[in-house]
Amino acid sequence: MKPSTLITSTVLAAVIFTSCAPPATEQAPLPFVLITPAANASPTPTPFQPSLVTPTSSLLLVNDSNPELPAILPTIIVPPTAAPPASPTATASFEQLFPTQAAPPPEVPSVDPASLPPLTNNETVNFLLIGSDRRPYGSSHRTDTLLIALVWYREGQVSLISIPRDTWLYIPTVGMQRINTAYQSGISGGYSGGGMGLLKDTILQNFGIRIDHTAMVEFDGFRRIVDTLGGIDVPVACPYTDWRLISPGLDENNENNWWLYTVGPGQVHMDGDLALWYARSRSKSNDFDRGRRQQEVIRTLFQKALQTNTFSKIPQLYTDFSSTVITDMGLGDMLNLAPYAINFTNADIRSYYIRPPYVTSWITPGGASVLLPQEEALRQLLIEATTLSTYATVRENITIEVQNGSRFDTMEALAASRLNYAGYETTTGIADNRDYVSSVLVDYTPAQDQNERQTILNVLGAYYANILSIPDSNSRVQYRVILGADYQACFKPEDLTH
Repeated sequence: MKPSTLITSTVLAAVIFTSCAPPATEQAPLPFVLITPAANASPTPTPFQPSLVTPTSSLLLVNDSNPELPAILPTIIVPPTAAPPASPTATASFEQLFPTQAAPPPEVPSVDPASLPPLTNNETVNFLLIGSDRRPYGSSHRTDTLLIALVWYREGQVSLISIPRDTWLYIPTVGMQRINTAYQSGISGGYSGGGMGLLKDTILQNFGIRIDHTAMVEFDGFRRIVDTLGGIDVPVACPYTDWRLISPGLDENNENNWWLYTVGPGQVHMDGDLALWYARSRSKSNDFDRGRRQQEVIRTLFQKALQTNTFSKIPQLYTDFSSTVITDMGLGDMLNLAPYAINFTNADIRSYYIRPPYVTSWITPGGASVLLPQEEALRQLLIEATTLSTYATVRENITIEVQNGSRFDTMEALAASRLNYAGYETTTGIADNRDYVSSVLVDYTPAQDQNERQTILNVLGAYYANILSIPDSNSRVQYRVILGADYQACFKPEDLTH
């Protein structure tokens, strides 16, 4: 049982405000050829079946016979033979994944020669965060965790985009292949810039997203980072169960050393080993659910960095982790953006996941299970992720205090996290008692906007909460939520409007 890899979250917390100045002006995009399935392409059965493994998971595609093979992917963009493309963008045709069969590309695909502009501009600093499975006894890397972080450092916004490892796309100088092979191909093939260079060019080629900085961490490095920070308190809204080693030092190849372990629901304190297991395991789920859990860990580290003045400790952290994290940033680069940390709150991270219906499963002619993009749907997702949020502009002056009036401990942390996903800034407080049967929403705003109230209740799934109207222009918060015994914590982050 070999759960695949995970991406470091501290890099986001330490890196997110600690990069260099805005990137240079972009080059004009070159033409490329987009391969799209023919309208009459016949479906090919795949071994994947939709499965909601946990209440918070996205629609998951599981290969029961081989859980190491995930299930979906984005657009296929192939450059012309004349010249490689510089900055195309991803596209994809929308198609619901609920059928258990997916249509593969035809043997002779149709061709659309139109070129598309890049999706990113120079108002962001873009990071590629990489989790590698390289072990001490091996020299090869599989970058099974890939996460893009786009940072609007002046406006104080962040977009996270999780890319499944089996995304089937065009890798420059290689051809069509899984994205998690690009790094090793760049090293073995002598690509300009090595493995990182090829990964960056692959993402620009297929998604239209410029990567300014990269950071890669391995298993042991991630454990050390979390332990050095004193552990993290992760809000686990839905319980998660998977196989885990009974003790970290045991032989993982001995099946008797494993047991089924469950975390949550609740705010769970995790040391490095537990955080690594939670962000990396997938034996009883899949890559899509794993991407969600990885973002949970990263968001937690980000918020801890804001709360604990981590950014003032950048020089010491850089020294401590320089042997743990492989990055193209120097200490000077990291210090340049540190002052922008004051622009960020706990509501400033938007989460995006490349998953169904943005990708569908396909079996290649060689028998590999990969993920193909659904062009228009994926393109719309990427456009949203790479655009400043209009919701953030509206909600930036709204602070919601969450109090736990139920008997379930840490419920307020789970509800606050849920509101953060939707772009609301939150604080937590102590309720006057823990015996509330029904949840309550208190509106202190002078406007008493019923639409805003309903939006908050929709985000929380608290459709039958009692509403109290108490206009108070001097209130330190605009709304207060008191959670009752009726509150259901489990939710799907991808269903929330940013």
